[in-house]
Amino acid sequence: MVSLRSTNDFVRLLQTEGELHVISDPVDPYLELAEIQRRVVAKKGPALLFTNVKGTKFPVATNLYGSEKRIHLAFGPKPVATIQRLAKLAKEIFPPRFSKLWKERSLGLLPFQVGLKQVRRAPVLSGSVLSTNELPQVVSWPRDGGAFVTLPLVYTQHPESGNGNLGMYRVQLFGDKTVGMHIQIHRGGGFHYYEAEKKGESLPAHVYIGGPPALTIAAVAPLPEEIPELVFASFLMGEKLRMKKDKTISPYPIVADADFALIGSIPPHLRKPEGPFGDHYGYYSLLHDYPYLDLTHVLHRKDAIWAATVVGRPPQEDHYIAEFLQDLLSPMFPLVMPQVLGVWAYEESGVHSLAAAVVKERYFREAFMGALRILGEGQLSLTKCLLVTNEKVNLKNFSETFKVITERSDPKTDFFIFSHISQDTLDYTSGTVNKGSKLLWMGITDANAPIKFPNLPREFTGNLKDKRFTKPKVFLPGVLVVEGSAFTPNDQLANRLLGEDLGRFHYVFLVDDSEDAVKTDSDFIWTMFTRMEPASDVYARTETIGNHIAYQVPIVFDCRMKPWIPEVLLPLPETVKQVDTKFGSMIDLI
Repeated sequence: MVSLRSTNDFVRLLQTEGELHVISDPVDPYLELAEIQRRVVAKKGPALLFTNVKGTKFPVATNLYGSEKRIHLAFGPKPVATIQRLAKLAKEIFPPRFSKLWKERSLGLLPFQVGLKQVRRAPVLSGSVLSTNELPQVVSWPRDGGAFVTLPLVYTQHPESGNGNLGMYRVQLFGDKTVGMHIQIHRGGGFHYYEAEKKGESLPAHVYIGGPPALTIAAVAPLPEEIPELVFASFLMGEKLRMKKDKTISPYPIVADADFALIGSIPPHLRKPEGPFGDHYGYYSLLHDYPYLDLTHVLHRKDAIWAATVVGRPPQEDHYIAEFLQDLLSPMFPLVMPQVLGVWAYEESGVHSLAAAVVKERYFREAFMGALRILGEGQLSLTKCLLVTNEKVNLKNFSETFKVITERSDPKTDFFIFSHISQDTLDYTSGTVNKGSKLLWMGITDANAPIKFPNLPREFTGNLKDKRFTKPKVFLPGVLVVEGSAFTPNDQLANRLLGEDLGRFHYVFLVDDSEDAVKTDSDFIWTMFTRMEPASDVYARTETIGNHIAYQVPIVFDCRMKPWIPEVLLPLPETVKQVDTKFGSMIDLI
């Protein structure tokens, strides 16, 4: 497989494979381009190359990773197979035997294929612009605070150790030579800035756009801190990542094959208002003060293509990236967390709102220890709701997994809510930023009773007397979804539902639109877990036994929209009409 070193390389490959549609008509980067992208994603259509984007000389490529086939074209089967072999070898190598080592001898070549390589000439240094105003000014949603880089690859180094981090932290284009830095404290770039700011020093930073597709995937991979993302990108490429040192431009080495490089430093103790931004949770993240990057250089290749995406209510293009990364890295989880056999984070929830895991239960409550390992591991530590079982289940299939949990869970002993802890920055369900709670929901098979509740109801035969409750829908046996009136502060509607005749249903979800919520697994996940904060929105009768809160069924989850949850992302009607008129027939043919 030929290594892909630039967005242009990838675009040419996609065109050869019939996976690219070129749009040469003039396209407005303000809302119009994003609406076209969303329409094509909804049709599971091809990658798009916009060659005539208003206000810039650079073409824009989107939906590059929006299918399993395009992910495969970018990386091939080798990375997945190699990770599986490495994981298998790590488990089987002890005690080491020559026959085992010889069987996996090709892995010994990895150190010679993976890493960084210095080069004399870097394509990214071929051109430059005077201002970020010359770059594509893509605005995805009507209330966005401005144009954003939507596939930014932000590189920083620890001020003392020099260890590098490549992360995808959104970047707002403020104009001229200043851009926003949404570097959250939960992530590597945030750690680096925290250390620099303590010393009163600026933190040098690079923002790359495009380049090897492996660079983009490495930036969002939930890697342990000990694994450098640049080296991981090299592993995905199957060759060493080419770097260029030039102290007149930056104290850091520069990724030679990036399409664009925005280079500068983040000053300490200074902030700018950043946002709002229509985010991958399907809502706006709000205006907040964040650090910013003062640029000294805005560099680009001669054949540069601006790589972009559009995020919003799942599933979008990033769905395929999330699935690929989990499939790629899943063989390593048992090595890092011995009690854990598998983990799956549901991208439909915005990734961090919901995850499920299969864990070991060789002794009493070993599964609980496995769950704590997950909640303390890297980006998995941001998980808000974690479902845990020791049954071998297909975690990708949410209905199957959730059914296993509900049939095997006794809320008196298997339902835990942890309050007053950190929460993902983009999750506003607690009404605060970075603060919230977690739900650990266990469904463990007991040797004496494999299924604790085998006869959960499949039809609703209860009686809802309060007229504010309508349209009860059964999602799964024992799982009921009820539509309620719109949330008002202190309305106590969830408590009122708790007192209704719920017909032996154990778990009841109160929503604004029950029909929409049960259409698919994706709709259920998005509705329930992006609008519910465990400490505030779970209602049940309880008793305290040995300082443990024992929950009794039914349990009601208030998953209605609350005033502090930002707006759901919706396009402007005039944008929809504009795209219908100009591009509707073209999109219909894709």
